[in-house]
Amino acid sequence: MSTTAARTGPTLPGPGSICCETASCHADGTTPGAGSATPYPPPVTKNRRQPGQHRHPAELPHHQTLLDCTDWASLATVRGTGESLPAALARLLDPDPVVRGTAARDALREVTHQNTIYEATVPVALYVAAVLGHPAVSAGDFGHDAGMPPNHPLLVRLLDWLGSTAHDADDECVAVGERHCGADFLQECREIRAFRDLRPALFSAVRPLLGHDDPDVRHAALVAAIPLSEHPDLVSHRGELVDHARRSQATSTDRHNRNRVLDALKAWGYDTDSLENAADIAAREQQARRMAERAYRAGSGTGGHCEDPPF
Repeated sequence: MSTTAARTGPTLPGPGSICCETASCHADGTTPGAGSATPYPPPVTKNRRQPGQHRHPAELPHHQTLLDCTDWASLATVRGTGESLPAALARLLDPDPVVRGTAARDALREVTHQNTIYEATVPVALYVAAVLGHPAVSAGDFGHDAGMPPNHPLLVRLLDWLGSTAHDADDECVAVGERHCGADFLQECREIRAFRDLRPALFSAVRPLLGHDDPDVRHAALVAAIPLSEHPDLVSHRGELVDHARRSQATSTDRHNRNRVLDALKAWGYDTDSLENAADIAAREQQARRMAERAYRAGSGTGGHCEDPPF
């Protein structure tokens, strides 16, 4: 369980999002309506491959192909459908860093809300991964001091989003969903399933950034790579990620990123004592106290109003 936040159950779906309650989502890909079943929207791409022409799961499409061949208007987003996404995503490659930053905000907010994977999340994730190595994204921005190396706010932001989205579709999330919604949770939640199937392709774009010159990029790439590596085809990369994690923990000061890395290493069976600093230990102990307090209040039925916790 993450030290940043306990996962107590699936988030209720927003408009157009996946169904997390088994009573409102059928395995045949339909949702119940008033006396009839309404099918999910059309497939993601306008021009589908013929049988036998499936793309290798680790092959990342070209970013322009994704823009041109995705039926964005048919895909559910936070506030409707994805008609505006192609223009916003294309602006991620604009020469002006201000335009790129605004584009990231406009595009990612359409598929980011309460840990939900939307229909449009999958092609957006593929596009984001496909442009991580594009010069407009990877070159970085230079500050006023010519002697300072460039920073990479857009690259870090895109990696952070990929990592958070992968975290929302990781094995722990699926386990929580199955506890709350039944064993068919993953079968019924096709958006989560689609994202999980694409983890090798996404990982192939993130992995080269693990050795980036900018430590912020390295840290963000590691946090994104960890949940992606849960795919069965990527388990062999865990040793490599552990090596990167050891180096990252020596310099990272970001509490969120440190917790994610430590949680992953513990889940993989590695001893993290040598990687924890005083702040890590204090954060872990504080989280343990909060969890004990919540458990005590829930067990006593006081709601936290009548008695102090027993510590």
